[in-house]
Amino acid sequence: MVEYLDQIKEIEEEIKKTQYNKATQHHIGLLKAKIAVLRQKQEARSKKSPGEGFAVRKSGDASAVLVGFPSVGKSTLLNRLTNAESRTAAYAFTTLTCIPGILNYKSAKIQILDIPGIIKGAAGGAGKGREVIAVARSSDLVIILADIFDLKQIEAIRRELHEANIRLDEEPPRVTIRPTPRGGVQLAALKKLSQLDQKMAEGILKEYRISNAQITAREDLTPERLIDALSGNRTYLPSLILLNKADLVSREDAEKAASETGGIPVSAEYSVSLEQVKEAIYRKLKFIRIHLKEHGKKADMDEPLIMKSGTTVADLCRKLHKDFISRFRHAKIWGSSAKFPGERHKLDHVLADGDVIEVRLR
Repeated sequence: MVEYLDQIKEIEEEIKKTQYNKATQHHIGLLKAKIAVLRQKQEARSKKSPGEGFAVRKSGDASAVLVGFPSVGKSTLLNRLTNAESRTAAYAFTTLTCIPGILNYKSAKIQILDIPGIIKGAAGGAGKGREVIAVARSSDLVIILADIFDLKQIEAIRRELHEANIRLDEEPPRVTIRPTPRGGVQLAALKKLSQLDQKMAEGILKEYRISNAQITAREDLTPERLIDALSGNRTYLPSLILLNKADLVSREDAEKAASETGGIPVSAEYSVSLEQVKEAIYRKLKFIRIHLKEHGKKADMDEPLIMKSGTTVADLCRKLHKDFISRFRHAKIWGSSAKFPGERHKLDHVLADGDVIEVRLR
């Protein structure tokens, strides 16, 4: 594994020394592809090595992981938000395993996970880095907790997660790569490409040992996004930034830090802005509340079913019972997704927050 890390470090140093311009962008693109391939080999080898992981049982409607440097206040925040009892102390590495808690908010049960503090080199395995990254990758939301006195922590954390193939606040590349038996690499774009050309695409695919393929780009595809699509092991997650210890700075400084980072100033110690944090977590997870109704009865408005934005009637049926799809006749819907109260819909209908649904079966 060391040989891969050494090679990656050498190539990264070469990229740093190379000034980016039109003449060098092709070379830099190929170097980034080489790094991606080496990291895949490194990851494949590390999976074969025995290691201690965090056993985390998923519960609730979604999960969010607290990521931050040691002693930034993650454990205290977890205790304030949930029913967990995570050990806290004013020194680094108090948390040595993964501690879960449940946040109950607007009928949603959200699992919040406190993991050991991330350190430089976590993506390569430093400081239980692999275990930490694995928990982050399997979550639905990454909550970055940073010290309001050290905003550089945010970029450092994002960089570690990026190197570990976690893409924050991005959508998967809108590109199709179809291997062909012959004909070389054919690049077709539905939009004008500003950074990727035929020669660069051929060079990047060569690193992945692909000589013949049809690439169809539906976005302004960059070399980095093409590499992500080829690698196929990227995880795309939303993130939320919290700036802890806001009680120790002036209101003006807190607002300035929030403006610079897009984060929410909080105080885990004194429970400052925690209601705002709960609402932000709920919104980032894109929950919607669906109320169920039986034929001839009133809808249950007290205990809604928590689903994700974009949920269809078919998704709801699968969650209710494994036989509902095969027995489905139609659904009657009251709410903003219906044109009129009680409108009938099929399985592909997309539901909205607050909808009332009555599923009719055969």
